[in-house]
Amino acid sequence: MAVVEGGFRSISPAEFFYKNKEIAGFSNPARALYQTVRELVENSLDATENYGILPRIKASIRELEVVPEGAYYEVTVEDNGVGIPPKYVPRAFAQLLFSSKYVLKQSRGMFGLGAKMALLYAQITTGQPAEVIVAPRGSKHVYGFRLKIDIGENKPVILSFSTTSNISGAHGTIVRLVTLGDWIRSKQRIYEYVKRTAIVAPYAEILFRDPEGNCILFERSIDKLPPPARETLPHPHGVDIETMKGVLKSLADKPIAEVLVKSFQSVGPVTAQRILEEARVDPEKISGELSEQEVESLVRVMRSYRDVKPPRADHLSYLGEEIIVSGLKKVFDPEFVSAVTRRPSVYEGHAFIVEAGVAYGGRVPVVEKPLVLRYANKIPLLYDEGSDVVFKVINEKKGIDFKVYGIEFPAPLVILTHICSTKIPYRGVGKEAVADVPEIEEEVEAALREVLRELRSYILKKRRELEEVEKAVEIAKYIPEVARSLSKIYGVNPREASAKLLEALNSKLRSFKIADLDSVVNWDEHR
Repeated sequence: MAVVEGGFRSISPAEFFYKNKEIAGFSNPARALYQTVRELVENSLDATENYGILPRIKASIRELEVVPEGAYYEVTVEDNGVGIPPKYVPRAFAQLLFSSKYVLKQSRGMFGLGAKMALLYAQITTGQPAEVIVAPRGSKHVYGFRLKIDIGENKPVILSFSTTSNISGAHGTIVRLVTLGDWIRSKQRIYEYVKRTAIVAPYAEILFRDPEGNCILFERSIDKLPPPARETLPHPHGVDIETMKGVLKSLADKPIAEVLVKSFQSVGPVTAQRILEEARVDPEKISGELSEQEVESLVRVMRSYRDVKPPRADHLSYLGEEIIVSGLKKVFDPEFVSAVTRRPSVYEGHAFIVEAGVAYGGRVPVVEKPLVLRYANKIPLLYDEGSDVVFKVINEKKGIDFKVYGIEFPAPLVILTHICSTKIPYRGVGKEAVADVPEIEEEVEAALREVLRELRSYILKKRRELEEVEKAVEIAKYIPEVARSLSKIYGVNPREASAKLLEALNSKLRSFKIADLDSVVNWDEHR
């Protein structure tokens, strides 16, 4: 903390979130326990799949002591990820707003809080340090830390450090902390989070143990990982004045035309020349010498310049239809499942991809309205449902009319939506609801209607099949009588006539891929 004349002071990021922990999702013991599990599991998933490792994650909650506010719980999450190099561990876990995620590449976390916020909350509620054990991939050693946060300085405090031999050759990270929580009130949310994570990550093996001693294992159902996100350059349409100033400062001794080509995607020498001409900036002028007016003019032209390709999407890691289908089948075992991954779209110069899936029938619970599973950058969103863009698309008066798609509620219907981008427009730091940005809203609606059309085709087909079966049953009732008539007229064996008529009926049903009818012919009538 720094105090200046007049009573003004500045505070560190750690002190800010210590005083405003609610905006990061740590508003009460129940929410905090859920948020702690979520942040640690998400870190583990990023530490595995981003490096081509099929995740194997173990998470456990153990009750230690009952207190008036709830109870102290030991939360442990272990993964088989790449493992953080030991020199970065203290800052990665005990310095807020220090992160490897401040690049233009999709990841689950965006704000550099995550596990650090969980550690901070644990520290201020129980006073106990966090234990972090890392085994970097390929390392011959395992490193152990006991950490706290210096809240005033936003710096890690290393209470102890140890090194042991990595005899097994394992790799990954174990995080263990003691935090204030309320298991009874958070139980349903935590179990729902683990279940929904297993749906969206069927390539992961997830073992969860709760404070009551119950264990649940979600086995891996697919060995395919999502495509990895690659770091990219900012797009001209998404630039602002401060971003531009940062770029110019980093390459202050280079000509501005060269800086535009090196620092922004979809900008080649010709495009850079045209942008600078329109902004009335000399292409040979050194970047560090641009005036404020020139910078503002350049940004204005870049944001509105139309002869430039849309942002690339190689910095995004979408799920893909196969993974979505596998996840829905794994948990719900539906009779029908379908998914769609939309083409990349753009808002405010940022690429984004919307995906949707639908599961119907089977073990899907019968509900009065669709069971909606919302995800953003592969993160399950469980809170603030009513303010999310997905519910606006589904529930508004001009939203989706499910009757058009042959669905009458109550019905066994699950809908999954996934939005991925380097800039998800969350409604708050808690990252639980996506704002109704028009471009995203349009893509969500288009994706949902696309999978629902496939479901409608399936439902209509099943109805036609049911009608054929009903017709066949009615016809089959008359087979004995027809067989007797044929016997009297043509002298044929009534049993053989009945068998051939029934076979003809079954042949028609098989053309609809319907199983044969059980015989409804009363053979005793032919004796």
